[in-house]
Amino acid sequence: MKVNYIKGDGIGPEIWEATRPALDEALRLENGAPIEWTELLAGEKAREETGEPLPEETMNALKGARFAIKGPLGTPVGSGIRSLNVALRQGLDLYACVRPVQYIEGLSTPVKHPEKIDMVIFRENTEDVYAGIEFAALTPEAKKLAEFLRDSLGVKNLSGDAAIGVKPMTERGSKRLIRKALQYALDNGRKSATLVHKGNIMKFTEGAFRQWGYEVAREEFGARTRLENEDGEGKLIIKDRIADAMFQEALLRPEEYDVIATPNLNGDYLSDALAAQTGGLGLAPGVNMSDSLAFFEATHGTAPNLAGKDAANPGSLMLSGAMLLEAMGEKKAAGRIRKALRKAIGQKRVPADLAGQMEGSSVVGCREFGEIVGENL
Repeated sequence: MKVNYIKGDGIGPEIWEATRPALDEALRLENGAPIEWTELLAGEKAREETGEPLPEETMNALKGARFAIKGPLGTPVGSGIRSLNVALRQGLDLYACVRPVQYIEGLSTPVKHPEKIDMVIFRENTEDVYAGIEFAALTPEAKKLAEFLRDSLGVKNLSGDAAIGVKPMTERGSKRLIRKALQYALDNGRKSATLVHKGNIMKFTEGAFRQWGYEVAREEFGARTRLENEDGEGKLIIKDRIADAMFQEALLRPEEYDVIATPNLNGDYLSDALAAQTGGLGLAPGVNMSDSLAFFEATHGTAPNLAGKDAANPGSLMLSGAMLLEAMGEKKAAGRIRKALRKAIGQKRVPADLAGQMEGSSVVGCREFGEIVGENL
């Protein structure tokens, strides 16, 4: 199987070098077909070698790929690109950001019962405020838009010196994300799927997200789903929660939630908050998906202060790699990665960010932690 990879910026190359051998070894132990790895350039390495932070060759290769994995990417100053990650998501139509969140035994967390958390977040990835339509205060564009909103649409209380952002959300974009979330929930025996939104205030954007979600459930999955107040043993329960209330629910009653479908910004907040409840972003895996490409990635940043110091935690990329193996049909190899990482944490020989959560643990470097996971396979 061919898999493209991008090492990433900052700590990216270090966590990749710790991750790749574990993935290859897990496959070998399960007699899986070896991966044919192909490196693609993006970020600082791409700019150094090609002059562009996101070369056309990289985008073309990804457009024809089925699987890819990457470390964290920064955005080079002066590149003309607002965010490399956003550019990849929009250019490749990676509309679904999928983040499973589950506690690993042995870690200390801010909540009393992190073991109750077992959720998968489906975050819409290409619309909402992340679509990048905004204008700086006092620019001609902002002034012109403010004038149009006031004079033509009757918008009141809009200052002429305001910075302005636009929040586009479409029926197509919302429904395809929710459809993927519901299908996942049904395929994996989950009990409920919850639409998280701020529709009580933003009635025509996030309120529409809620409405479109219920339409998808009723029209496309009606025989297999039910509303929260309806009977129907064995059917997937469709819920909805206001975004701010959902943060409280995640703290107080996490066991009542399985799959979450949310617009872009709410999903960004919620996925990081849940990661903090279960050990931090250092152990949070994820994948960005289109209908043809699954692009797995470390969910944290480039951590430039740790780059080159062999101090990073490769856990997020390792667990994202396990998701990759699972998507390739290598479920046993994926299980080996997860078990080996859990065992390493149980042995209390962990990177510094995890050691700070674990009494009696010893700190190891990124490379050594990767070797420990490899030995545990």
